[in-house]
Amino acid sequence: MNYDDITPEDFGASLRGLGLNLLVRDVARQVSFLEQVFGMKAFQPTADFAIMTYGNQVFQLHSDGTYHSNPLLRLLPESPPRGGGIEIRLYDSDPEASCGKAETAGGTVLQAPTDKPHGLREAYILCENGYAWVPSRPLT
Repeated sequence: MNYDDITPEDFGASLRGLGLNLLVRDVARQVSFLEQVFGMKAFQPTADFAIMTYGNQVFQLHSDGTYHSNPLLRLLPESPPRGGGIEIRLYDSDPEASCGKAETAGGTVLQAPTDKPHGLREAYILCENGYAWVPSRPLT
């Protein structure tokens, strides 16, 4: 799919399965963080919206202002963590490399890379919007 040129109507009609949309205070800053730390790619980024890809996965970023008439907006906390209780797991990202870039990109390492009993080496990185990103790799 050509995310560079797709219309909003065609993009919306193409979505299937499980979708992820993150509300953020500043789309450009969140795009920069995701590109720098995890190598993601942004398509059609504006002040209010971006299509993001991670490998062959697609998700969206929306600014708070785009939700002016959405009931979800009034439930958002004024300060992070917005995404308390959710982990956005990135199984194809190196925990060491991601942690090495996180603070420069505006993130906070909550947990340094650690070997876990469930067979993954993973870290926890909080972005400035309060979402927990978990870069992970298999131990073997």
